[in-house]
Amino acid sequence: MLKNKTNKITENIYELPKSGKMNVPVEIFASEILFSKIKEDKTLEQAKNMAMMQGVVEKVVVLPDAHQGYGACIGGVSAYDLEKGVISPGQCGYDINCGVRLLVTNLTKSDFLKKRTEVLNEIYKNVPSGVGKESDFKLTINELDDVLNTGINWALKNGYASKEDIERIEDNGCLQGADASKVSQRAKARGKNQLGSLGSGNHFIELQEVESIFNEKTAKILGIKDKQQIVIMVHSGSRGLGHQTCSDYVQKMEKEYGFEHLPDRELACAPINSKLGQEYRSAMNAAANFAFVNRQLITHQIRKAFSKFFPKSKLDLVYDITHNIVKFEEHKVKGKSCTLCVHRKGATRSFGPGRKEIPAIYRKIGCPIFIPGSMGTFSYVLIGTKKAEELSFGSTAHGAGRVMSRSYAINNLSEKKLEKEMSDKDVLMRVGSMRGALEEAPEVYKDIDEVVRVSDELGIGQLVARLKPLAVVKG
Repeated sequence: MLKNKTNKITENIYELPKSGKMNVPVEIFASEILFSKIKEDKTLEQAKNMAMMQGVVEKVVVLPDAHQGYGACIGGVSAYDLEKGVISPGQCGYDINCGVRLLVTNLTKSDFLKKRTEVLNEIYKNVPSGVGKESDFKLTINELDDVLNTGINWALKNGYASKEDIERIEDNGCLQGADASKVSQRAKARGKNQLGSLGSGNHFIELQEVESIFNEKTAKILGIKDKQQIVIMVHSGSRGLGHQTCSDYVQKMEKEYGFEHLPDRELACAPINSKLGQEYRSAMNAAANFAFVNRQLITHQIRKAFSKFFPKSKLDLVYDITHNIVKFEEHKVKGKSCTLCVHRKGATRSFGPGRKEIPAIYRKIGCPIFIPGSMGTFSYVLIGTKKAEELSFGSTAHGAGRVMSRSYAINNLSEKKLEKEMSDKDVLMRVGSMRGALEEAPEVYKDIDEVVRVSDELGIGQLVARLKPLAVVKG
């Protein structure tokens, strides 16, 4: 149990002061309501452990949607000195480059509802969902290596992406330094036939309408033009390949460096500049490239489904942003600019205007951010801020954040109640099993409206639009 006392610094900001073996304090961005939820599991204990890691800089950040994870909390951000610091798979996450993309269409709600069921069924048929499910895109090992090394460029070369798509993906859909040779054969075997598939858990394809626009000027730049415009949100990651890559390097780091010196064995790590640290980064980047291509192939199938029923439909990519990743980035620490190794786990970039990492088309407004709700609740579009660069290493929340374990949800929630709830909200749903859908029921998550309100109020993400679900395919 966490024994340290947290202090309320100001509205929506709490601190776990540096003490004992902590090298830095922990800052928690949450309202009183969200903070009470965060304290119910091991989130703060895990954040405190993250603050004990070698070479960690300034503070550990806990975001409004934070909850307990493997080793490091989900919704946690930590930054490391390049010379003294470590790189830690557990602080990146098992689903490397789990992320979200948003597509805007030229369809209105009234257009879409005429063919809603048919479109949803077509997408469900063409995009496999569920544990271990394989897709139609089966690759040779050489082709897979090309995906891992070149990312979205593979999709462009093979006719699954456009140059406009590439311009609207974080890092243009290809992390430099990726090396397929650093990804194990076991990981490749798990991922080889999974490109273009959703996977399980909280992954989804959601067909939504624009319900509210808070910033019309910014919304128009993003392609969000009017209320009742149809948009599509896709949430998926690197599937079995990413999970196995994380597992492989946790084991390698334990073997090479041990874990007796760590506050938690699950925080296995290696010095950033060590051979093993560099190999993990190369493998992680390769898995991230796989995830970018995975979401692109899902997008390809969604576009096909819409064109079948709406031949004149246009589905333009707004942006694709990652949640679980480690990046080398420029940040200010005590007023001095320096390059840090930033770990984001269940957190999204929130860079303000002018950052070179933002695509040219959005550089004047900031980084697009998508914060999905739980099944049946609103999702949000925000934009990154300079304030986030000051407060949270340019980071904000990535979703609603769990408050209930999957096993508890399955054992205590009602399938009939969930079906009725979705029906009452007029949300069509396609899932592999209702039992699996219970794991993602709305009550399993924190209040997304509160999470987004806190992000906007603190200035670590500015509200642009609110999206309402009309149909969903769940992993």
